Amino acid sequence: MLIDRTNEFISITRQAALLGLSRSAIYYEPVVDSYDIELMRIIDEQYTKTPFYGSRRMVVTLRGIGHEVNRKRIQRLMRVMGIEAIYPKPRLSKANPEHKIYPYLLRDLEINRNNHVWGTDITYIRLAKGWVYLVAIMDWFSRYVLSWELCILIIMVHGTH
Repeated sequence: MLIDRTNEFISITRQAALLGLSRSAIYYEPVVDSYDIELMRIIDEQYTKTPFYGSRRMVVTLRGIGHEVNRKRIQRLMRVMGIEAIYPKPRLSKANPEHKIYPYLLRDLEINRNNHVWGTDITYIRLAKGWVYLVAIMDWFSRYVLSWELCILIIMVHGTH
């Protein structure tokens, strides 16, 4: 996105060099197997139902519905999707003593009018061939959505299984 292909003065090769990229990186389009997309859809549905399933349990579930997959593939797909099992992690409640503690500024604030406090939220929505990330800015009092933006992530699919 930083490369300007219409620039008459700076060649694409020079732009790539200035950004520290190889020319091949500019033209590279990621290729995802259509079977991986199908597995990611199933993983997402199962993860929505049972977010505590890790890669081992996800493999058992997928094999139970007829997919011959191994754990490394499921780990890779879950990592690509940015999901992991929800489980108690060690010493999460222990704060780092070097970390600055910021005060919660809304603790004693009575929110009783519009435009007094705004908040943000981000979520993703699965589509047939990718995801849409949705960001919203909301007014806390009225719950009105002041602004929103979509970012579409479409996955190029080549090959079939």
